[in-house]
Amino acid sequence: MTSDVTTSVDERLARWVAEDFGLALVSAVPVGYGADPTAELWRATTADGGDYAVKLSGGGTPAGLLVTAQLARQGVPGIVAPLTTASGEVCTVHEGRRLSVVPWASDERALGGGMHAAHWRAYGEVLAATHAATATDELAGLPREDHTHAAIGAAVREMDRRLRGVDDPDPWTRAVAAHWREWADDLAILLDRVDRLGAELRSRPADLVVCHGDPHLGNLLLGPDGRVWLIDWDDAVLAPRERDLMFVVGGVLAFAPVTPAQQAAFFEGYGPVELDPVRLAYHLGVRALDDIGSWAGDVADAGRSEADRVRALKIVAGLLSSVGLVGLARQALRDLGRWDD
Repeated sequence: MTSDVTTSVDERLARWVAEDFGLALVSAVPVGYGADPTAELWRATTADGGDYAVKLSGGGTPAGLLVTAQLARQGVPGIVAPLTTASGEVCTVHEGRRLSVVPWASDERALGGGMHAAHWRAYGEVLAATHAATATDELAGLPREDHTHAAIGAAVREMDRRLRGVDDPDPWTRAVAAHWREWADDLAILLDRVDRLGAELRSRPADLVVCHGDPHLGNLLLGPDGRVWLIDWDDAVLAPRERDLMFVVGGVLAFAPVTPAQQAAFFEGYGPVELDPVRLAYHLGVRALDDIGSWAGDVADAGRSEADRVRALKIVAGLLSSVGLVGLARQALRDLGRWDD
């Protein structure tokens, strides 16, 4: 959702967009989507009625913009390509942050509940075309999945040391520590099993394809006639297709599980594929560990606002719920016979 509507435009933002991308903005409404604290996003309108997503990004790299530009050139459906400057650049830099402009595709997000079978088929078609895309020189420069996760493992171990025996006057830290202690043994087992799966998979590398890296329903926009757009490509990676398909096979979001009927519609669009259950379990486990460590850290960060910490605590509770990602990762390992109760 957008914040209070305003017809004003920050003079610097308007000047930068005009000089770099040749657009004359008449309004720019701040938008609250996304979890990147270094980014600002506006829905901007031009004099001729065009709507654009204008973004200032402080972290990461322009890889997501380069990927969408390349995929759009290759005719991949459901891609919103960024505008380019007169010299062909997908972004410019102002005051240490990247400025990008992308056409505004839709106001309707898949997580809003309006996703029908046709949307699920289109979602499958978008990922199938992405995975079949040619790895041009620019796409070949994407990060490559190597089935290592040292940084994630270190972060989880550090969070475990911090929260297992916490005696902190801060109520939010105490609250997240209580959740963590309840699941600490399972989290330790999960990390151990994921470490083992990573070592196994490094010994038998798979074909790498262009992957979105984070294609959950929060990054999917809906349009009429079953049309969809996949957005937020900042985590694009060359990886086995299971890296993306784990978001559909079982689902990842605790509050939006994928039903068998939805999964069937997706694969009508994606096409037949033989998935490796070990790779699915590995990627699911890595994602579970990354999410729980990151969100628990946000709750325990006294420098964050209370509203942010409350939201993060709710997400931690969801990750550890009966249908949460940690439980899904554990079940995937049980199905493989890799988890001993």
